[in-house]
Amino acid sequence: MEYRQLGRSGLKISTLTMGTMTFGGKGWAKAVGEVGLAEARRLTDLCLDAGVNLIDTADVYSHGISEEIVGEILGGVRKDGVLIATKARYAMGEGPNDAASSRYHLIRACEASLKRLKTDVIDLYQLHEWDGLTPLEETMSALGTLVTQGKVRYIGCSNFTGWQIMKALGISAADHRQRFISQQIHYTLEAREAEYELLPISIDQGLGVLVWSPLAAGLLSGKHRRNQTAEGSRQLAGWTEPPIRDEDRLWNIVDVLVEIGEARNVSAAQVALAWLLGRKAVTSVIIGGRSEAQFKDNLASADLKLTADERARLDKTSELPVLYPYWHQLTTASDRLGEADMSLLSPHLPRS
Repeated sequence: MEYRQLGRSGLKISTLTMGTMTFGGKGWAKAVGEVGLAEARRLTDLCLDAGVNLIDTADVYSHGISEEIVGEILGGVRKDGVLIATKARYAMGEGPNDAASSRYHLIRACEASLKRLKTDVIDLYQLHEWDGLTPLEETMSALGTLVTQGKVRYIGCSNFTGWQIMKALGISAADHRQRFISQQIHYTLEAREAEYELLPISIDQGLGVLVWSPLAAGLLSGKHRRNQTAEGSRQLAGWTEPPIRDEDRLWNIVDVLVEIGEARNVSAAQVALAWLLGRKAVTSVIIGGRSEAQFKDNLASADLKLTADERARLDKTSELPVLYPYWHQLTTASDRLGEADMSLLSPHLPRS
């Protein structure tokens, strides 16, 4: 297992992170999985034995049950070197202040997560989603308070737009507050929109990148093919993330994944994960599942290195259009492009 530095911090995390949204199975999370404590313990040990050192959860996963299961597994005494990441922002009650990124909610949410996780400190505390009503100065101040109190070591965000991230970083710099060290994003061969703004920001601003749902809720696993959805899938259970806007493009991507996987004698899922692990700015990919077989297959991707030709085939079949202002910069400013710019535009530059 490889370990990469998480953003502009001294923290090193494994290139694969264990996701726990399948733990519990309460409410909306039931469609994702219903993994109980005994099976969750077995799957966690499997990941830790493979070298995974970060477990990612959230208070909203099964309304706290996922955190409780993680807390039971770690037993109140943190296993050596194991890091815990969790998130807050979504509603954990029916009251008017039981959600959002206000100082009131975040501090209460963090203290509740600490109890469920049976720990004194959360290694990475992430804003699960944007809150456009709470002043961002208040949010960043609250996160800084949690760090100062020793309840949180590092902070990050998830599902923010580019301008929202930059505004938060600007506030942190101006007020000398704790800054985000990472963002957790959805990024796959099927959904490459993060390449427009989020990945360039990570490169420019030194943010680590954690990728959630890297197999697009299983659609890139190879088990689902054109006109054929496997039994037991989230899609059959009514799951709607991620939205698929071009189904033909999706299946063209899956076709290439399967072809490369068959040629390498590995699964299409491993190929999809290996592609992500080779993308610039990606620090770690969050793997999840409901069975030992799923985790074992995903863990094997840590050792899979794709060839330049294989990556080129995947890039070509999944590439997105160059939107404005990028096409204008490509045609009129290509002599002055920086590293962050090139992460998006370099494949489109004319070859000499």
